[in-house]
Amino acid sequence: MDRDTLAAYEAHATGFAADWHAQPPPSDLHELVRRYFRVASTADIGCGAGREVAWLNASGFPAVGYDASPALLAQAREHYPGLSFELAALPGLAGLRDKHFDNVLCETVIMHLRRPDIAAAVARLIAILKPGGTLYLSWRVTEGADLRDPHGRLYTAFPGDLVRGALGNATILLDEQATSASSGRAIHRMVARQAG
Repeated sequence: MDRDTLAAYEAHATGFAADWHAQPPPSDLHELVRRYFRVASTADIGCGAGREVAWLNASGFPAVGYDASPALLAQAREHYPGLSFELAALPGLAGLRDKHFDNVLCETVIMHLRRPDIAAAVARLIAILKPGGTLYLSWRVTEGADLRDPHGRLYTAFPGDLVRGALGNATILLDEQATSASSGRAIHRMVARQAG
């Protein structure tokens, strides 16, 4: 992950966690998960303060949350004791085995990577899926040039073709731009199924 972005999450983890928990539930995301995911092992990559890991587990999708920020993981463990949260960072996701998960959720994370790392991150997300497994992937849409928010978080501008090209033999089941029901921001989201 971009160093300044990670530093922002480390410095302001408590505030970010409070903001995320105050947002409305992402009903659109939940609907897509129910439609496309199997009730089976799930990884939430870039889980932040753990809100979606809690929802996944409560909804029958046994999930582990992974994040690059130790401070955000501490928030997740504080809010959701008893759930599993581990340190792992895109693009490499060191420590995660290939072909291990039935489902992978990566909600609004890859735009924090520098453009040269995005394709490698998407390929790695596909690699940790079991044959026939499903990836839900979304990112905040940034038009024109890359930008940073007041906290210093990077929002990389990139076309959807960059992601499509990195999906390899996976079948794209959903590919759309939408407004997030939780954040109210423009996002691009894709659902892809790993080759069986």
